[in-house]
Amino acid sequence: MNPAALFGPFTPKGLEEALLPAVSEAGAAALAIYQSDFAVERKTDSSPVTEADRKAEAILSAALKEVRPRLPIVAEEAISAGEIPDVSRVPAFWLVDPVDGTKEFVGRTGEWTLNIGLVVKGRAIFGIIFAPVTGELYVGALGYGAWRQIGAGPRVNISARRAPREGLSVIVSRRHGDDEKVTSLLSGKLLNEQVISGSSLKFCRIAEGRADVYPRFGPTSEWDTCAGQAILEAAGGSVVQADTDRRLAYAKRRDFLNPPFVAWGVRGRKVV
Repeated sequence: MNPAALFGPFTPKGLEEALLPAVSEAGAAALAIYQSDFAVERKTDSSPVTEADRKAEAILSAALKEVRPRLPIVAEEAISAGEIPDVSRVPAFWLVDPVDGTKEFVGRTGEWTLNIGLVVKGRAIFGIIFAPVTGELYVGALGYGAWRQIGAGPRVNISARRAPREGLSVIVSRRHGDDEKVTSLLSGKLLNEQVISGSSLKFCRIAEGRADVYPRFGPTSEWDTCAGQAILEAAGGSVVQADTDRRLAYAKRRDFLNPPFVAWGVRGRKVV
């Protein structure tokens, strides 16, 4: 499908201009809390949450409502509070993870991000990921490419790579690894190294050609993956379901849970 047809009334440049100031504001608010003696609460599923999650989400959601007032917003903390929009019959909606990697936030590893993703017809087509601690910003739009900026530095176009001759660089979660399943998935493939990372930065490392594959068998929600998938696919990579090898899609279930998936750099096969 023609990417312009998916974007419709949106334009990637227009979305960037409208949303990046709010991303910067939300990042600054979250970073101020990160650098303080913040309190950690527990949600009903026992996962951690801080004031940074709530403040960043409020800023990001307000900006998204300004951009497209009628578009539903699926945001992690709102969902936790019971505000669950029905997106099964809408052509497009936003996915927001105000602090992706809250455990990294609490553990002060620096590897936490703010994520905004746009879904159209079940596909992740636009994403923004910002890491306030390092100042890394990634933006990608399906069919238009992806770029990275660090702090006040220049914007640099990025692209995923084909697996190098020395073997795959495998990037895995610091807290949700599954060695046996990863070993089975990659059986027969030449491996070079394993890199451990947190949050949606794993997608970004593949999108910028620093890693080749990210298998994820542990639980994730759609707001965890949408922005990263949009950026990676805009950079030439893919994100597929681990069992079917079909593209990871969105608005799958009312609980917004993902199946196990694998993020790849440039592959030789077509993904549907």
